Amino acid sequence: MKSLILLFLLYASLSFSQTIDYNTKKGFAIEGYDVVAYFNNQAVEGNKNFVSQFDGVKYKFVSKENLNSFNKNPEKYLPQYGGYCAYAIGAKADKVSINPETFEIKDGKLYLFYNAWGTNTLELWRKENPKELKEKADKNWEQLKFKK
Repeated sequence: MKSLILLFLLYASLSFSQTIDYNTKKGFAIEGYDVVAYFNNQAVEGNKNFVSQFDGVKYKFVSKENLNSFNKNPEKYLPQYGGYCAYAIGAKADKVSINPETFEIKDGKLYLFYNAWGTNTLELWRKENPKELKEKADKNWEQLKFKK
């Protein structure tokens, strides 16, 4: 009986565990752009023939090589802040969609930004003290990452 109760408690805790809220516009992370390609300084949409899944999120890739690279070490390629705009997370503690072609690789991490209607938040990020904004974004993300 004791083992049955422990099993139930384990199942209950797994059932109610929270998952990170990823920006999955169009059904894929980063609107289907290839997360591995960003690390070669390329913002390019992936191909539906090269798809993988990690942490409940689907990713598309431009090639089998990029797909394999991701599958070997997915954490290396994951966008920061669930793929939401890094500037908005840092400056306003708000989840904002991104323009997948507006990005920065810094210290081996992928940061994405909103860029539309004359507002390029990557430019604002660089101009307004990126170190401070990143620190704020890291802190804010801890509060935001489980909120849908």
